[in-house]
Amino acid sequence: MAENGPSAWRELYETEDWWAVWLGIGVIVVAWMFFASGSSITWIAVSPGRWAIPAELGGHFAAEWPRYLGQFVLWLVVFSASMRIMRVKLNEFVPAFIFVYLFSLIIASVGRWEYASRFNLESPLVALVAGLVISNLIGLPRWLDAGFRVEYYIKTGIVLLGATLPFTLIIWAGPVAIFQATIVSVTTFLVIFFVGKRLGLDRRLCATLGAGGSVCGVSASIAIAGAVGAKKEHAPIAITMVIIWAIIMIFFLPLVSRLLELPAGVAGAWIGTSEFADAAGLAAAQAYGNTAEQLPGIEGTADDAVNSFTLMKVVGRDVWIGIWAFVLAIIATTRWETDRVSRPRAGEIWQRFPKFVLGFAAASLLVTVVSSGYTLEEYDDIVRPEFVNPIRALRSWAFIFCFFSIGLTTRFRELAAAGSKPFWAFTSGVAVNVVIGFLLSVVVFGAYWASL
Repeated sequence: MAENGPSAWRELYETEDWWAVWLGIGVIVVAWMFFASGSSITWIAVSPGRWAIPAELGGHFAAEWPRYLGQFVLWLVVFSASMRIMRVKLNEFVPAFIFVYLFSLIIASVGRWEYASRFNLESPLVALVAGLVISNLIGLPRWLDAGFRVEYYIKTGIVLLGATLPFTLIIWAGPVAIFQATIVSVTTFLVIFFVGKRLGLDRRLCATLGAGGSVCGVSASIAIAGAVGAKKEHAPIAITMVIIWAIIMIFFLPLVSRLLELPAGVAGAWIGTSEFADAAGLAAAQAYGNTAEQLPGIEGTADDAVNSFTLMKVVGRDVWIGIWAFVLAIIATTRWETDRVSRPRAGEIWQRFPKFVLGFAAASLLVTVVSSGYTLEEYDDIVRPEFVNPIRALRSWAFIFCFFSIGLTTRFRELAAAGSKPFWAFTSGVAVNVVIGFLLSVVVFGAYWASL
């Protein structure tokens, strides 16, 4: 897309990456306009409150159903409009999204049950498990996948997440996050690549597996597969490995963090260093942060876990997708495929760069500028409840859509067909990733992440 003007312009409205930016920034700008006029978008940002007995939940929905209907219409309109522009069939997307939203209402309600934390019934985990059960035990028509837009929902959620993360914190913690992520990413990539080579795998598949395990899961697998000229089956194999281990780590990392009573910020950094997909990592960080708030002896909040995770994963690791793609494209075209005429261009870094990261930074900067004229007390009393919290609520819905969609699109029968050699190559990187990530997050930089 970098070769000519028209295709570059089309990228701005034909890709989920850019639409996530436009949608997320659009929500923030509208929220700011309401806030500046003395109002708020709180009405549309409705979500279930804490409840102990079903009658309380029923009373809530009986009183607030117009707000939920308005919110549903908002999501449906903005997602459908963008899907139509991206040439997705609306007769497939709309029914699928209605299904996603209705189940998300149930999932959000379960997550707000008074005893949800005691039984690990956090919304992200409930959404994932519900989706897995439906897709693997019940089954759905494949055309419904048009509405299970994992990447779109998570990217939109991450842009909205930027509104709740001060830009000053990104500037302060970014260098450490990038340094830590670079150590882990390079080490994990090399381990997966050379173990895969020893197992006799195609080096293009090894590179794709290595990128999926060391940078940003699905997005990196797709980007690097294209950069190295991989076979069409290589990216799906890498994505399969990412999904398998990402799901395992959703449960493993919070469990170990809880046993070790890690501060929420430290656990979030470890999850951000060791998880293999943004959505899965956010689910794990959010779940552990919620647990930390409920258990005595564990320092930190859900926001601490999510903030440190985001700094590590989005700021530290995701930004390397374009660089990895460019470097591996050079290696592939000059060393692996010397008969090819074309050579990689510097513009490929921009082409492969995850644009939603720019939206995340822009959202953070925008909200930081808007709130800079307020004292801390005014921020807590006025800005947070009227401006930031409604954005946070809409962000939570985007994440639930994403986690539920992950489960709905994960079919274990298809995952099993990838074979054992790619699994063992990827698993070798998992072992290294988790151990080094733990040492850096807990031992080397533990005090740093705990102080966020």
